Amino acid sequence: MTTTISRLYNNYGDARRALRDLEAAGVAHGDISIIASNADNWYDKDKGDTYPDRDMDGKDDRAEGAAAGAGLGAAAGGAVGALTGLGLLAIPGVGPIVAAGWLVATLTGAAAGAATGGVLGALTQAGVSKEDADVYAEGLRRGGAVVSARVADADAARLQAVIDRSAVRVSDRVAAYRKSGWSKFDPAASPYSRDQVMKERSLYK
Repeated sequence: MTTTISRLYNNYGDARRALRDLEAAGVAHGDISIIASNADNWYDKDKGDTYPDRDMDGKDDRAEGAAAGAGLGAAAGGAVGALTGLGLLAIPGVGPIVAAGWLVATLTGAAAGAATGGVLGALTQAGVSKEDADVYAEGLRRGGAVVSARVADADAARLQAVIDRSAVRVSDRVAAYRKSGWSKFDPAASPYSRDQVMKERSLYK
């Protein structure tokens, strides 16, 4: 039997470290998904100094060629076309994100307005509780990232300790959000701008 563990991170860099830690702990790359805000335009397929890494393996997708494309197509259930073509998805209430792994198909449906419950539906389908999904979605809106991993039940406790290392403490983040009047994620809210994201991140350094 398997279970899914997910955590929220302040930014893509922290999430990428968690992904690497999970792989080092024995989780297969294909069992890990990552969703990261691109409000600050950290990923730009048109910039020469930023190579496309949609499968988040640390290698330039252009160098990996057709093999990487085939792997992504399988992981995304055939929905990778939008991600490959754009490098980005626009999620209602969250804004631009970069995503890779088995959650891409669900997120593509959310972006298209399918009956998935938007980003909240994608997260709850990945095993995140409704309460935490609200916080994770708001965290994405504010420039964060989410990592989800499918793991064997017997390994869950050990791997939760691994994924927790650079993760956001949800109870602390909820308290911080509520001080500003937040109660739950609003898919109709305006996405954060780059400046708002940078200001938000500065609060948690």
